[in-house]
Amino acid sequence: MVMGRMKLLLAGAFVGIIGCASMLGKRDIKGEGDYDLKKLRELYSSGDASKWPSPGIDPSVAAGYNEIGLLPPVLFPADNPFNASKAELGKYLFYDPRLSTSGQIACASCHDPQLGWGDGKRVAFGHDRKLGARNAMTIWAFGHDRKLGARNAMTIWNTAFYTSLFWDGRALSLEDQARFPVQDHLEMNESLDAMEKRVQRYNGYRAMFAKAFEGDSTINLDRIFKAIATFERTIVSPKSRFDLFISGKPDVINDQELLGLHLFRTKAGCVNCHNGGLFADNKFHNDGQTLFASANEDLGLYNVTGKREDVGKFKTPSLREVVNTGPWMHHGNFPTLKDVVLLYNLGNPAPIQKSYKGDRDSLLPKTSPLLKKLNLSDEEVNAVIAFLSTITTTPRRLNPPQKFPD
Repeated sequence: MVMGRMKLLLAGAFVGIIGCASMLGKRDIKGEGDYDLKKLRELYSSGDASKWPSPGIDPSVAAGYNEIGLLPPVLFPADNPFNASKAELGKYLFYDPRLSTSGQIACASCHDPQLGWGDGKRVAFGHDRKLGARNAMTIWAFGHDRKLGARNAMTIWNTAFYTSLFWDGRALSLEDQARFPVQDHLEMNESLDAMEKRVQRYNGYRAMFAKAFEGDSTINLDRIFKAIATFERTIVSPKSRFDLFISGKPDVINDQELLGLHLFRTKAGCVNCHNGGLFADNKFHNDGQTLFASANEDLGLYNVTGKREDVGKFKTPSLREVVNTGPWMHHGNFPTLKDVVLLYNLGNPAPIQKSYKGDRDSLLPKTSPLLKKLNLSDEEVNAVIAFLSTITTTPRRLNPPQKFPD
């Protein structure tokens, strides 16, 4: 009798397991409609975003919400139109280490196409690299080095679509952005005047500038930065599997990735900040990562504007190519995407803040009200991560210049 009951219990458990597994395709993720994965696949791959389930967005972002989708065409500024010669000149300047004081570091030193157009490091490694292994040993032994930057090097993928640059938005265009690393004493550590004069000394560059600027061989800062910006505007993601999927190719993503897409737009609420074709809202948010009153404190946008409401706000990064652009966050403290998703799943709780006397109390960060506990299951967390691979493309090798003008 006991054995018979055990068999019935086991059989019931087995049926229960089968039933739970079969619900993967029928579960109502958001509580709106009874969509199974077959139906979701049909809707999302229809080529018509108006047929998609409603996004799970906060009312505060509804007015400016842009649905995720394809990247738009790149628009070049009226005062810096595109031509291939200018982009080629910009590529040479981007890779030329002679723009730095040490002659060792170029823009490409921190923005490597094989590392997601970043550098793969937690924070950027600065200008003087002559000590090589000795510097590396210093960092290993003492955990710091005077030439380490304070922030993670942002990828330059798709920066053509940004309305401001850097984690704190201090540059309003790519032309403006290009001047900051040159002068930064932790980066290229060169004065703009000295860098301009150095480029002017290379006769080989004069012919390239003439070709890029309608026969005029004048070399100046404005043209140097316009050329670099033109090259950077060509660093645009090719069509990803997600792009192909929503354009009518239903079989290019699997069921887990499809579930992740739906969660990304609904229960996980990722689209509150990561929306539009760029998968970024071009805005700033306090995501609880100010690290207030620690050795790594960073007040973000406040350092630029001086406005109390901007304390701890950082630019929303694009999630296109995100699998290849780690480590993540402005401080580079997250070595895996699972770390990032799990933190948001917990509501991204900031550490309990102490009270400080005087002006410090006024700078206590306030995290964004968009951060809420998500209650994603392990299966759902893994699905969201899987979806991120569909907006990441295969790394491409870009051949750097073999010889610089002299």
